[in-house]
Amino acid sequence: MRASKKVLVTGGAGYIGSHVCKALDQNGHIPISFDNLSTGYKDFVKWGPLFEGDITNPDDLDKAFQIYKPDFVMHFAASSYVRESVIDPMKYYTNNCIGSLRLLESMKRHKVDKIVFSSTCAVYGDCQNLPIEENASQKPTSPYGKSKQFVEMALQDLSVTSGLKWVALRYFNAAGADPKGEIGENHNPETHIIPLSIQAALGLGPALEVFGQNFNTPDGTAIRDYIHVNDLAVAHLNAMTYLDKGGQSGAYNLGTGTGTSVAQILKAVEKYVGCEVPHSFVAQIPGDVPALYASSVRARKDLNWSPCYSSLDQIIETALNWHKKAGTHRPDIY
Repeated sequence: MRASKKVLVTGGAGYIGSHVCKALDQNGHIPISFDNLSTGYKDFVKWGPLFEGDITNPDDLDKAFQIYKPDFVMHFAASSYVRESVIDPMKYYTNNCIGSLRLLESMKRHKVDKIVFSSTCAVYGDCQNLPIEENASQKPTSPYGKSKQFVEMALQDLSVTSGLKWVALRYFNAAGADPKGEIGENHNPETHIIPLSIQAALGLGPALEVFGQNFNTPDGTAIRDYIHVNDLAVAHLNAMTYLDKGGQSGAYNLGTGTGTSVAQILKAVEKYVGCEVPHSFVAQIPGDVPALYASSVRARKDLNWSPCYSSLDQIIETALNWHKKAGTHRPDIY
């Protein structure tokens, strides 16, 4: 049996962080959520304690390390809206870059030397070669993507000078919800296509705006790689095990290796909801690429990981279950 670990989970009250906390708990570990609740929710912290603090505040971080004495860190806390980052880059460089450095400094002070970092496919920018592999050129086009690239570079450099052991997981499009409906996707504002489609269909939000219908794709709508949040959670646990067994530090893509178009998502939502998704087509976003999807061959090999929940049906079904519950019992959310 694997030894139980105390894991400090920054951003543990958020969408992906809360699902990882549940997975840690179910596997005999103790998650400690570190979150300032600026975008997370206190009632998403159902597994392990919550420490309210900010990663840009060294005193908050040191206090959490002193109280809980974690063995390991999983780092999700970040600002994560691509479009907002273009408007307010200082927020992104402060929270994502400076905050991450403060966390790494505190880890060093408290002799914690292993971390799994929540990175993103945005580090690649407009990559033309599909599926995208980890060695693809990195030309991030937004301050958000640049901030995540910066943290990966810091991890690489610190591993040389301080012996830090790390894995960066580059997500593609996280989607879906806990199959039991205990937690799910609840961003404010919401920008992701699947929850927006479901909210529109259920009357919990406005009609969906679809950006572009003339892409060079089979149906004219943009294609992306959607990965179930439960599969992401499993990848984090596997990455922790990998590092504990002496695995080499590095970055890994997390995706299904196939793409799904916006039109396919709308049809799937309509199948499960039983009515059309109110929507209109608007101009595509400048610079938006027709298709993005990942090669996850390295993660499958090194991390012993493969997506198990990421069929479009599973993603839509679990997301719909969550949004029905949230819309019924949490009217303040919408």
